[in-house]
Amino acid sequence: MSEPIVKIAGLHLSLVGGAGPVNILCGLDLQVAAGETLSIVGPSGAGKTTLLMALSGLERPSAGRVEVAGFDLGTASEDELARFRRRHIGIVFQSFHLVPTMTALENVALPLEFAGQPDALKLAAEALSATGLGARLAHFPGELSGGEQQRVALARAFVARPALILADEPTGNLDRETGQTVMELLFNLQKEQNTTLVLVTHDEQLASRCGRSIHMADGRLHAPGGAER
Repeated sequence: MSEPIVKIAGLHLSLVGGAGPVNILCGLDLQVAAGETLSIVGPSGAGKTTLLMALSGLERPSAGRVEVAGFDLGTASEDELARFRRRHIGIVFQSFHLVPTMTALENVALPLEFAGQPDALKLAAEALSATGLGARLAHFPGELSGGEQQRVALARAFVARPALILADEPTGNLDRETGQTVMELLFNLQKEQNTTLVLVTHDEQLASRCGRSIHMADGRLHAPGGAER
């Protein structure tokens, strides 16, 4: 069996508030195989988004270990984390997070340009064409519908062919029909590139499309049947 691309062991993450520390993640253990699709479901406030942020290196663990593709996120510097994300991780947010003053083409090319890719615009145009937006390259986010903006975000996440895609409620701001279209595209891109996908969602129907699903509550992971992870 191949080495898991994601390995989390004893992950704790606490934030300090006015009333003292608040435990967000409580001793999580998780492994995800290369090419696997995993959904994490659970109520608001369960810690799902924080777990994705820890997987991307955008949140530092208070204790425990987070490894992606053999890289220890907890011991890396901010510059090392930024370089690692550019090469290995794509992130899809609920609120798109496109740069409003950049065109669709420029938004998708941005991570490639940061990585010094010489043909960034060409690759970005190809990625947008693959999402059905080949005719919208010069449009700004404000000129695109919500579904089109999320397709731009998908193109940006996949353009560098990352090993891991983290998707945080990617259909949360879309109507059901548009959301289904976006999710078809997400799973098609995942299958085409054989990318590992970790998807956070409230939608049980969407979660069921993944090869494995885990429930999260009160900062803990629970396997099907209620066993704590």
